[in-house]
Amino acid sequence: MVKIGIIGAGRIGQVHGKSILTGVPEAKIEAIADPYLTAEARAWAEGAGIKKISLDYKDIINDPEVDAVLICSSTDTHCPISLEAIAAGKHVFCEKPIDHDLNNIYKVIDALKGTNIKYQVGFNRRFDHNFMAMRQAVAEGKIGEQHIIRITSRDPAPPPISYVKVSGGLFLDMMIHDFDMVRYLSGSEVEEVYAVGAVLVDPEIGKAGDIDTAIVTLKLKNGALAVIENSRKAVYGYDQRAEVFGSKGSIQCTNDTSNTTTLATVDGIVSDKPLWFFLERYMGAYQLEIKRFVNAIVNDTPTDVGVMDGLAPVIIGLAAKKSLEEGRPVKLSEIC
Repeated sequence: MVKIGIIGAGRIGQVHGKSILTGVPEAKIEAIADPYLTAEARAWAEGAGIKKISLDYKDIINDPEVDAVLICSSTDTHCPISLEAIAAGKHVFCEKPIDHDLNNIYKVIDALKGTNIKYQVGFNRRFDHNFMAMRQAVAEGKIGEQHIIRITSRDPAPPPISYVKVSGGLFLDMMIHDFDMVRYLSGSEVEEVYAVGAVLVDPEIGKAGDIDTAIVTLKLKNGALAVIENSRKAVYGYDQRAEVFGSKGSIQCTNDTSNTTTLATVDGIVSDKPLWFFLERYMGAYQLEIKRFVNAIVNDTPTDVGVMDGLAPVIIGLAAKKSLEEGRPVKLSEIC
């Protein structure tokens, strides 16, 4: 039994907690900590049977009963808590990104050297049933030599401006998932990035120094080209689609919906809209990623999404920011 401490009792911390309680019998939630613990979060933790509830995450770091920590706190805490947990000999699951500063990520990489600590980064989309099936087909050569990868990601509504100001920007907050997905689906690395962006959804996002709409093209080492497009607002729901096109054909996934029925009448043909929010779309993926993390600990195997997988999308994101600012293609070698 792997005893887990959850650091951060907000939305994503509770999502992972529910995943463990309902679908990861090899794990037990030993403790949870959050300096901003709300009455609602405390009530949830108590209802979940978690005995150790604290306002100080160090109580988890210093708890000899805790085998692994889930870092679900704010982004600026991911690196320092990772370093403390590694020093304490705890296995670590860290929500993305590890940090926005490459030097801090390198510190985590260095801290892991020579240890047998399992470190997994929370790129949950790799564990989605659609994308896993796409990856398997590509890896088996069913679409032949890869030519084009196309990814669409659009949120149903933009986040609060207060979040936009500290998120690191669209490339490091939202599109970072898609950068990871390009690497995952292709099995290759990105060499060059060209980004264009605009403020088309909310002028306040622009005033906060960010964009809300973007298209990024990428050149991969295997010769393929990739196109990612993001929008902070799709009025019809959570729009998540992808395609890999190659010499033998293509494979693509469409949106998950609440049902797959199509109504055809004299008035038209109607099907259901995409699921509204990412928790609905990816709840199964969240559960599987934690299950696989726990299995890596139990079986002493590598994690599916290691620290280097946490580094690469940040490098791509920084290259995209530089490309947008300078209006030119940017090679990743310019960033690291």
